[in-house]
Amino acid sequence: MSEARSGQRIDKWLFFARLLKTRSLAQKLVVSGAVRINREKVSSAARLVRPGDVLTLSVHERVRVLKVVAIGDRRGPAPEAQELYEDLSPVVPATPSVERLSAPVAEGRPDRRERREAAAFKRGGFDG
Repeated sequence: MSEARSGQRIDKWLFFARLLKTRSLAQKLVVSGAVRINREKVSSAARLVRPGDVLTLSVHERVRVLKVVAIGDRRGPAPEAQELYEDLSPVVPATPSVERLSAPVAEGRPDRRERREAAAFKRGGFDG
């Protein structure tokens, strides 16, 4: 196939690699300036991509760095699409979750003993 030797349109390759849901979304991403090929900003969706090219793109609130390994023939299943590229993106450490600083919430209404302890605490006569 002559397209495989000369390359493939960037929008078509992004669609075949399953990085975007539709080819028109891939075109919009490229035209918006969010894609670079070998550190060069791309403004045309017709720009050809070849094996060995390194793509930098900002998609899904992440910056991804991908090395093109192969040219796609079709939009196949995800495992097949992942064979089209090698992900060179830096690993972003997960942010640690913030623990709640408030006291644990009691379940349901307080019983008689808990009400008496609360009343005694308010009076200042709580012995524990």
